[in-house]
Amino acid sequence: MAVEVALAMSQAYQSAFLNPASQHQAGQKARRRLEDARETILNLLGAETTSFASDRLVFTSGGTEANNLALFGLGGSGPGQVVISAIEHPSISEAAQHLARQGTQIRILPVDRQGVVQLDPLANWLEERTRLVSVMLGNNETGVRQPIEEIAAICCEKGVPLHVDAVQAVGKLPLNFRKLGAAAMTVTPHKFHGPRGIGALILDDRVKLNPSMFGGSQQLAMRPGTESVELAIGFERALQLAIEALPEAAQTMRELRDRLEMLLQELLPADQVVINGKEAPRISHTSNVSFPGIDRQALVMALDMAGVACSTGSACASGSSEPSPTLIAMGLDEAVISGSIRLSLSRFTTQPEVDEVASRISSCIKRLRQT
Repeated sequence: MAVEVALAMSQAYQSAFLNPASQHQAGQKARRRLEDARETILNLLGAETTSFASDRLVFTSGGTEANNLALFGLGGSGPGQVVISAIEHPSISEAAQHLARQGTQIRILPVDRQGVVQLDPLANWLEERTRLVSVMLGNNETGVRQPIEEIAAICCEKGVPLHVDAVQAVGKLPLNFRKLGAAAMTVTPHKFHGPRGIGALILDDRVKLNPSMFGGSQQLAMRPGTESVELAIGFERALQLAIEALPEAAQTMRELRDRLEMLLQELLPADQVVINGKEAPRISHTSNVSFPGIDRQALVMALDMAGVACSTGSACASGSSEPSPTLIAMGLDEAVISGSIRLSLSRFTTQPEVDEVASRISSCIKRLRQT
C-alpha cells in the first residue's frame, strides 16, 4: 500500500464516520463522503457522471466479487449463452462453469500462442440468446493485452453487453470506460497500491444488473450491505496517485521488466529461458518466464527461500499444483508450461532490485539443474 493511501485511510478512521445508510446527520455526513469518493473514482476512470444517464459504480469486496456480480448479474442463469475467453481469471472461468451447470451455454474464445484472444468466431456466436461477453483487458499471468476495442465494436453491433475485467490494467494503462465501449468493468485498488477488501463494478447507465445478494437497500439494492467509507477513501486516493504517476510509471515498469528478462537471458543459456507472450502487446508490470526442464513448484520454493516472491499463476489459484490454464490455452509445449513462473513489478520497484532478482533466479536455476 502506498504511504499516502495509508495516511488517507488513517485520517478517515480517525474521523469516526458512522453508518452511511443512517438517516441522522452523522450518517448523512458519511454518505456524502462516500458518494464523493464514488464520483471521483468514476471520473478518474472516464465514466459519465454529469448527465441524467450517468454511469454507476457498485462497491464490492474485491475483484472476484465484482467479476461474479457481472457474470451472474448480467449473464443470468438458465437457458441462454455467455461467451468468455480461454484465459480468464478463475473468478470468471469458474463462475462460468457454475452457470453451465445451471443450463447456460458457455462459449470459449480461443487464443493464439502469444495469448491474444482470437476474434474470428465471435461475431458468428453472438445471437439473440447471448446474454453477455466477458473478456479481460490484460491477462493476470502473462500481461498480454487483449483487443477489447475490437471486441466491444462487435458486441455493440450485435447488441450484446460486454464485461471487461480491467483489474490488471488500471495504473498501468490509460483507461477510459466510455471510450472502451464496455457495458461493465471490474476494478480493484490493491492492484495499484490501495487497500485490499474493496473493489468495484462500473456499469453503463443502460445496463440492468440483477443482484446476487439480498437483504438491504444499499447501492440501489444491487449490492446490499454497509459500505466502508474508509476503504472507499483508500480506493479513491490510490487511484488518484496511480493516474498521476502515468505514463512515467508505466514506462519505468516496462523498462525494468524488459531489463529483468534480458538479464535472465544473459545469465542463463538461451534455450533455458522462454518469455511467454513476449511478441504480443503486454501490460508493463508482468513477466511470465519459463525455464524448461525445471519443476515450477520446486522453483517457487527455492526462490522463496532466496527471498524472491513469485507465483505459478493466479494468486487466487496459487494453492493448486495444476498447470496454468492460460498457458495450456496458448498451446505451449508441456516443458514450457511445467517450468513457468510469473513475476510482477510495481511503480516502486527499482533497478538494483531487478538486478538482484535476476542474479538470485539464475543461481536457483543453476542449482536445480545440478540436482
